Amino acid sequence: MLDQIAPEFSDQALVDYLGQYITEAKKRSIERVLAKRTRFFTLVLEDIFKPHNASAVLRTCDCFGIQDIHLIEKTDQYKINPFVTRGASQWVDLHKFVGEDGKGVQQCFSQLRRQGYGIFATSPAPFSTSIYDFPITPDQKIALVFGNEHEGISTHVAQQVDGLLHIPMHGFTESFNVSVAASIFLYELTKQASQDPAGNMFLTEEEKHELRLKWYRQIVPHSEIHEKEFRKRSLA
Repeated sequence: MLDQIAPEFSDQALVDYLGQYITEAKKRSIERVLAKRTRFFTLVLEDIFKPHNASAVLRTCDCFGIQDIHLIEKTDQYKINPFVTRGASQWVDLHKFVGEDGKGVQQCFSQLRRQGYGIFATSPAPFSTSIYDFPITPDQKIALVFGNEHEGISTHVAQQVDGLLHIPMHGFTESFNVSVAASIFLYELTKQASQDPAGNMFLTEEEKHELRLKWYRQIVPHSEIHEKEFRKRSLA
């Protein structure tokens, strides 16, 4: 029976099997990306009003190696804009939480805390901490919450986060576009975290393996047919 095959053997054998249909250049590219992929940082977008802004954030996350993005949907539902993401959406993992009256926020934050994240919202509030003064420690994963374009973070978010962060502004405008803000925050955070000699911010080998298999399945045309054939041969 298929369930008698050791999962780790079966999965690695499947990776090798699907790898026959992927160019060496593409496989090298995947390994390069996996080496710098991280779940040490993650982003939360709360009720983003303009879909192209959320799509731009997805593209930014992929560029900085962020694997997970959490979407809290209240009155607005997010739909991927392929012209903005430029394919980035297939390489990152989206986690959606739906619910008004703080339900989506509570569900999202509860999951993040179970995964060991400290949760910090972005806000221009005068008592918030500058991103340049925010210390990164190897034992504390960080989830950054961005509010929508009109109102910023909700009171539900403000009441439940571990702190507020801001980017110092020197003009009359008090905030950046959400995708620009995400870029600045991620640049500063990943720059600090990359100085950790132990490399704690990067994925484990097991996480890399899971993503490698997922991406191979996405890349290979008709991968489900190939996988079915592979499993038939394994049973034989």
